[in-house]
Amino acid sequence: MTDRQHLLWNPAVSPSDYATASEKYQGAILEQYRLCVEMADRVSSRRNLANTFFLSVNTAVVAAVAALAGHGLSAVSRWVLAAGLAILLSQCAAWWAMVRSYRQLNAAKWQVIGLLEERLPAFAYSRAEWVLLGEGRDWRRYLPLTHVEQWVPAIFAASYVLGSAALVWRR
Repeated sequence: MTDRQHLLWNPAVSPSDYATASEKYQGAILEQYRLCVEMADRVSSRRNLANTFFLSVNTAVVAAVAALAGHGLSAVSRWVLAAGLAILLSQCAAWWAMVRSYRQLNAAKWQVIGLLEERLPAFAYSRAEWVLLGEGRDWRRYLPLTHVEQWVPAIFAASYVLGSAALVWRR
């Protein structure tokens, strides 16, 4: 058995485990496994949808500020700018927290999937794929998307702070 095959196949489960007495039990585990993988995929889809929403909102804000920049934005009260900045920073903080929450939720789901794989013939996700990707430790081999996603709201927040400071300083 090659190293990669060793990562994939579970030596604790063999074809004899699917004999008549345990076949229904193994079938139930497989069904729960399928459900867990599907739910993990749905969480990722919801996270994607939420990121698309926040990215669209922030892109619209940046476009609106850019459009207004030459048309009297400097005449806006500092209090209005401060309130707008507070709202935008709060929204970025909520976005960052949501990405972090989805990351934690999916991490727990994949741990459960790994535990279920201990009762199945293969460790398709928990060991084989994850180990082949270097377990996310080397960004040149694999950079987990949630690590990148958490920087986006922070970059928008920093841009808003710098932009607001430039507007106030320009006065």
